[in-house]
Amino acid sequence: MQLRVEQLESHLGKTLAAVYAIQGDEPLLALEAADAVRTAARKRGFSERQVFESGRGFDWSEFAHATQALSLFAEKKVLELRLPSGKPGTQGAEALAAYCAQPAADLLLLVSLPRLDRATQGSAWFSALAGAGIVVDIWPVERSRLPAWIAQRLARQRQSAPQEVLEFLADRVEGNLLAAHQEVTKLALVAGEGALTLEAVQEAVSNVARYDPYVAAEALLEGDLERYSRVIEGLHGEGEAPTFVLFALSSALFALKNGERVFNRRVQAAVEGAARRYAPAQVERALSHAAAIDRAAKGVGPGEPWQEFLKLGLLLRG
Repeated sequence: MQLRVEQLESHLGKTLAAVYAIQGDEPLLALEAADAVRTAARKRGFSERQVFESGRGFDWSEFAHATQALSLFAEKKVLELRLPSGKPGTQGAEALAAYCAQPAADLLLLVSLPRLDRATQGSAWFSALAGAGIVVDIWPVERSRLPAWIAQRLARQRQSAPQEVLEFLADRVEGNLLAAHQEVTKLALVAGEGALTLEAVQEAVSNVARYDPYVAAEALLEGDLERYSRVIEGLHGEGEAPTFVLFALSSALFALKNGERVFNRRVQAAVEGAARRYAPAQVERALSHAAAIDRAAKGVGPGEPWQEFLKLGLLLRG
């Protein structure tokens, strides 16, 4: 069975499965989900905890022994398995499948994984985890959902904020959810309970956004020039290579032109929306300008790449 991380709290309030697999690339939400499972297990008498982390030279027989070394009088135990690579190998796959075929009543298995590709999610060992328990899917909090996410976090500490404050906070922490959590927590200390003003938040919050070329591509296709310009300027300030930024933008534009799919889920959604927004001639002009940026970045054409990136946004928007 699969759950989104937003559904986990309600699920744990009703029942506790024998196996939980948490997969995703958002560290804050993954840590919080694992903590929620541990807390729920502790309330149900799972007082012991043992942690394994798979890596080079890991002995899977130790994991198998830990799943079997339970006596009639043993305390209930949470057994955590961390798979940073998302690939347990042949021995690990066999060990996981064997345990999930007959999970122990006094053992809760908690597996932490990065986001797995479709082929790995179709593997026998992952299917065994899903069949024996719960797979918790964790997705990044997209920019459009970030103000609401911040509002929920503020509400937990008895604070609220108008939309302009939420948007201001989202701009400052986009792409860095752990820092967003830290900034929201800081507001509880420096501002107190109640409604937050823009002035108080501006004084308290740092700019901790992390800029991603694929976020720039998403904003470009969505026609959000303010956000696109902010991300381009942030990438420039962080010393990102223009060629890498151009690759992300050009890939998105070619996908838009040719009706292709891209690997980035958020950019793919932007491509699908842009297909209804832009005429083919607009896309061709943008691609021609991207080619000119490529020449400028290589020093064989006129212009300064970072300025030309900003012009690209204006050109596509028309």
